[in-house]
This record gives sequence, structure tokens and C-alpha cells, in this order.
Amino acid sequence: MNEKSDMELAEKLLSGRKKVSAQLARVIVGQDEVVEDILITLFARGHALVVGVPGLAKTLLVSTLAEILDLKFSRIQFTPDLMPSDITGYEILEENSAAGSRQLRFMEGPVFANVVLADEINRTPPKTQSALLQAMQEYKVTSGGLTRPLPLPFLVLATQNPIEQEGTYPLPEAQLDRFFMQVDIGYPSLEEEKRIVSLTTGAPAEILEKVLNAAEVSALQEIVRKVPVPETSLEYAVRLARMTRPKAGAPDSVAKWLTWGAGPRASQALVLAAKARCLLDGRFAVSVEDIRRSALPVLRHRLVLNFQAEAEGLTAAGLVAQVLAVC
Repeated sequence: MNEKSDMELAEKLLSGRKKVSAQLARVIVGQDEVVEDILITLFARGHALVVGVPGLAKTLLVSTLAEILDLKFSRIQFTPDLMPSDITGYEILEENSAAGSRQLRFMEGPVFANVVLADEINRTPPKTQSALLQAMQEYKVTSGGLTRPLPLPFLVLATQNPIEQEGTYPLPEAQLDRFFMQVDIGYPSLEEEKRIVSLTTGAPAEILEKVLNAAEVSALQEIVRKVPVPETSLEYAVRLARMTRPKAGAPDSVAKWLTWGAGPRASQALVLAAKARCLLDGRFAVSVEDIRRSALPVLRHRLVLNFQAEAEGLTAAGLVAQVLAVC
């Protein structure tokens, strides 16, 4: 972070964050914490699981963010009959009348975009869910024996409806761990809901200003990884993730209520989220408080509660809070 160009990029990230937030506020009412977590996920080069009941503007938030950042947006509606090729793409046989021959041509699926909204991802079988795994991890898609790169930056935002569980396919732990954060969207306050109704029942919204572009977002993702992390903050992030694992020395609540805790990928996510958070706040070194503020969205979807915990109404968020209280 000592080079002049790095400092300029860091300042551009802070400036860009303010402009993005201002543009989003013209369409999205409230949800400041949700917007912050999604921006952190984007600039940390991660993916997010967005959980909320219908009608809370999840799709609008994601599509508006893509528009502001001048990124290609794609929406996939996950259904029980969706096939992997419907996501990644497929080959078609074309007739070349001039040459008198036939050839295969690859038709790109909706995953070939910068921002992919996987709507209600738990409504499709695991075989189709797994079509996103390689894309999320490697930024590549393999089809027909060939591996094709995805456009960068690449961000998957998958939504889940926490109410309707009938006919759904819960995401396996291995796939949940691929998500950098779980972002929960709650109901708006009275004043916010009044503003929402006023905005959506009035004149059409104005055209939004484009703040950044794909190349600039990719450059800002690189600068996030250059943020220095003091040894104390690094050690705290690793210790926090390790304390969620049911083993000797873990808090009593963890040993009693959890079947499985967060793995090493959670430690990495805590540090990267803290790096992005401090830059978005205009600071250039990670603090322990940055780690603590990132703990809930990074850890809650990585904790597997046992049957006793579920029977007694305990939540992963509550257990994260208990771990933070003793760490």
C-alpha cells in the first residue's frame, strides 16, 4: 500500500463506493448493511447467498448494482426441471451450406455474465446446483470437453426464500462453503416502506449514472488483496473460525449445539472481508473490529447445527454471537 498507484486505486474505491451507494439510494430504500455486504463480496472477489422473503427487492438490488457498475447482468430462475446445460450452455449442430458440411457451435449459457443472479437456487436438484460450483471456484466452465473462461469480474448472487421449504433441495455444506457471505434481508421500517410505496407507484425512475466499469472493478479487486493485515488481526480471524469447531477447547455452546464448524475457507473469507471493509471505510489496515464486523455474514451459513439445537429453536446467528462474546 506504499506505492502511489495503489493509494490512488484505494482512494478510487472509496470514492466509487460513495457514488454507488448514492445511485443505489435512488432505487433501493434502506438496506444499507445489505448493500455494504454485497459490495464487500464483490470487491473481495467472492459470491453471496442472499436470503429473504419475496418482495424485498433482491432482484432489483442486484440488477441495479450491475447497471451502475456497467457489468453484464444475467438472471437464472432455478426450477426443478432446470438442467446444467441451461446454465453453462450447450452445443448445437449447424449446417454450413457454403462448405457443404456440419459443425458444432457452442451457445453460451446465462452464466457467461459478470453478475449472475441465481434466483431461488434451492428449488433445483443438486445436479443442476453443482453446475455453478466450477464457475464460482475457478471462473471457468467445462462443456463438450472444452474449458472456457468466464468474463471477469464474476459475481454470483444466489437467493433463497426462507419460508417455503416444500419441494426444495437444501444446498449441501460443500456448496454453502463456496459462498463468501450469507446476506440476510429483513423487512423495511415503517418510514422506509412508505418511501418504497411512494417511489414504486409514482413516475418512472430516472436513468442511473454508471460509476465504474468491468476493468476498474477488476483492478479494485486486486488492490483489496494488497491491504496489509497485522499479525494480531490475522491470528484473531483464524482463532475465531477455529472456535466454531466442536473440539477440545471450544466454547460449551459450540460443543453442545454444533455438528460441524467453519473450515479454513472461513478464515480466508474473514480476512478478505475485513480488507474490503476497511478500504470501503477509507482505512488502509485491517483491525480486529473489521474481523468482528464481518463474522456474522461470513460464518452463519458455514455452521451445521445438530438436531437438538434445531429442536430448541437455536440459530447459527445466535451461536456466532456466543462465540464472539468469548473470543
